[in-house]
Amino acid sequence: MCEHSGGYPCRIVSRPLLYDLFLSLVPPQKIHFSKRILTITEEDDKVRIQAADNTVYEGDILVGADGAYSAVRQRLYEKLKKEGNLPKSDQEDLPFDCTCLVGQTEPLDVEEYPELKNPDDPFFFTYIGKDKPYTWAIFATKQRTLCWMVIHNLTTETTKAAQEQRFMNSDNSEWGPHAAQAMCDETMDFPISFGGGKKKLGDIFDKTPKERIVKVMLEEKVFKTWHSGRTVLLGDACHKVNPWAGVGAIIAMHDAIALANLIYALPSNTQGDITKTFKEYYAERYEPAIEAYNSSVMMSKLFKGGVAGAFAWFMTNNMPKWLWRISVKRLVQRRPQSGFLKAVVDKGSVPPNPSPSCEKARALYNKRTGVTTV
Repeated sequence: MCEHSGGYPCRIVSRPLLYDLFLSLVPPQKIHFSKRILTITEEDDKVRIQAADNTVYEGDILVGADGAYSAVRQRLYEKLKKEGNLPKSDQEDLPFDCTCLVGQTEPLDVEEYPELKNPDDPFFFTYIGKDKPYTWAIFATKQRTLCWMVIHNLTTETTKAAQEQRFMNSDNSEWGPHAAQAMCDETMDFPISFGGGKKKLGDIFDKTPKERIVKVMLEEKVFKTWHSGRTVLLGDACHKVNPWAGVGAIIAMHDAIALANLIYALPSNTQGDITKTFKEYYAERYEPAIEAYNSSVMMSKLFKGGVAGAFAWFMTNNMPKWLWRISVKRLVQRRPQSGFLKAVVDKGSVPPNPSPSCEKARALYNKRTGVTTV
């Protein structure tokens, strides 16, 4: 249904492959690793950042795409708070009520895991613990690897304890490698229903390199403030959603497309034009972020178990086809393009929603290249 409506098949892409793709397209000298941002200042129509190693960088615009605990957002909010311009909700900590263990295996033997023999038909298994506060999911990639996550649904008391632990830096901290291994030990006997039917999560853990196993928090929040001056936020830095809805990376990419389109069409590097551009970006992307957040909240309830989860699961599995079609339509309507690149042929039966940023960039692209849009 998604392929017919959106025009192209759905694909699961592992993060390492996505990173490799990005790295192959960016000149190496433009990427600097292990840079921790300490300060951000604006002067002389420039924004300047200083890293922990005392290196300094200048530019017209600073984009904070550095995750849920964005250093760019923290520095920006510190400044706005001192000025009395930061909303109260943006001053609150990121809320979360579950932790997650994630990983990806090496390519597996298809004789041991016959479900992987057809790479064009990847599977997705989800398990809800009946007598334990855990939910786990496993899905296949085209490279015959398994991506997996184990979610620990916290109570009010365990959430508070986890919040306290996240600020500890000792070796047995909640978020270090020891904690990840501890969660592996706690969940290794959880059953899975493929690979001969007698496998357990521990079998998957054993085939996953240790450096690919991480324990994280699953925060959920949409910040109200996305920009100020020459600084703007993108992705998890301004909206963090639970992964069960499967839209976190998608909306971050859509952010990037919209912002890139608008920067391409930026008339000048003056503060006035930059502020106007950032406002247009926010106007286009805030509503989709809220919709993604609401969807993630609903899906997280679905997979938590309990009475609410059972009800949500029943409603989902008994949803009429016409309602599914509406859900899919809403999902595929937002498929923006980069207006500064050659247009991709739209093959979907459902027309995409207008994207003001794309239209703005496309008009300029056509003017510069002499292309006439029919």
